[in-house]
Amino acid sequence: MHKKERIWIVLFLIPACLLFLVFFAAPLVMVFGQSLFDYRLLPNKFDFVGFGNYYKLFFKDPKFLPVLKNTILWILIHCIGHVALGSALAFVLYKRPKGWKFVRVVYMIPNIISQSAIAMIFVNLYNPQYGAVNSFLKSIGLEKMIHNWLFEMGTAFPSITMTWFLFAGYTTTLVLAQCLSTDETVIEAAKVDGATDFQIDRLVMFPLVKEMIGTTVIMAATYMLQMFSMIYITTGGGPGTATTNLPLYLYSSMKANNYGYASTIGVVIIIVGFFTMRIINRIFGMHKEEVA
Repeated sequence: MHKKERIWIVLFLIPACLLFLVFFAAPLVMVFGQSLFDYRLLPNKFDFVGFGNYYKLFFKDPKFLPVLKNTILWILIHCIGHVALGSALAFVLYKRPKGWKFVRVVYMIPNIISQSAIAMIFVNLYNPQYGAVNSFLKSIGLEKMIHNWLFEMGTAFPSITMTWFLFAGYTTTLVLAQCLSTDETVIEAAKVDGATDFQIDRLVMFPLVKEMIGTTVIMAATYMLQMFSMIYITTGGGPGTATTNLPLYLYSSMKANNYGYASTIGVVIIIVGFFTMRIINRIFGMHKEEVA
């Protein structure tokens, strides 16, 4: 590489590096630094406490472990069940059954509607007085199964989960695109060798789209680590901490004027996200160069 080419590469990288430093790296350092202080706006308080906030969060806060458990459980549900559902539909649609284009478009619609609108739809569906869920149960003689779905301890968590679990449009679209871009001759060769449709999906298609599925798993985990508005609008994190996740707990700490503690929760979210990405990358062998 010539010296002039190196100079041009550096010049083009400088703006991106500056943006990264200003809008990501610097705020990240500030969040960690702020987590070492007892920081409150009213009254104006900024006292250094070292790792006191972390000690309080992990050993003194009775809400933290249930909140962390909810977050991790939602990540697992979303990464395993949600992605599996979307991938399975993609494996069906890539065979181009009748009406497959219509299904692909319709299945994507809930993913382009705002979370707030989806949340309000489910608030009405789960309404204990006039909601469609209880009305349907009542109409088929299952009055004993009627619940206040969003505000009972036993039903709140699964009810919230169902507000996004079925809408795997992004996963279906991405995996389907990868399936459709595969070489048809590979599939034809497998059919000539006597492979069944299931064997083709498991032994031919899955290895070819494995990395894309890994990408959608990362997207699913990221989505769960950012989940806020859906939970806030439907249950507000209740009853108790039954549907509270880390982002919502961070918000409640900020609302309580405890910004240092909120920053500590933010650092925990970053750490959970980092290790989640590492685990997913290891499971799916992401970014590994194939040896010829």
